[in-house]
Amino acid sequence: MSDTSSQKLIIPALGGLYNATPFFEAVLRVAVGLWLMPHGAQKLFGMFGGGGIEGTAGFFAQIGLQPAVPLVILAGLGEFVGGLFLAIGFLTRPAAVVTTFLLAVAVFSVHIGNGFFAQGGGFEYPGLWFFASLYFVFRGGNEYSVDAKLGRAF
Repeated sequence: MSDTSSQKLIIPALGGLYNATPFFEAVLRVAVGLWLMPHGAQKLFGMFGGGGIEGTAGFFAQIGLQPAVPLVILAGLGEFVGGLFLAIGFLTRPAAVVTTFLLAVAVFSVHIGNGFFAQGGGFEYPGLWFFASLYFVFRGGNEYSVDAKLGRAF
């Protein structure tokens, strides 16, 4: 994807930037994972102003997600552990499947009814993270990942 040898670049001096694509893919993967982890910590531990398991379960029940407590635990683990695994590139594709699914649920069960813009609680923010996470379902971890260091990819 980043081979620039057959392309006529408008600014040839910038050609080296394209060869940095694997590094910046890893940066994006780390950001997506690390940005999800605090959301899991809110659900599981009540950190960062979150409701913890009981408080979040009340919210889940209110919006019709039942059984609320097990779903909160699964969502919290998916965001926290899935985010961690995505960030370090361990079991990257399965972790990305989990986080992508959770973000789809967030979009369609919580945010879609509020319109597009994040300021009004819309789906803009979780939707963007959904597509960023979805990218790693197909891409995997690349050479800057624990998966690559182990010589395994799922």
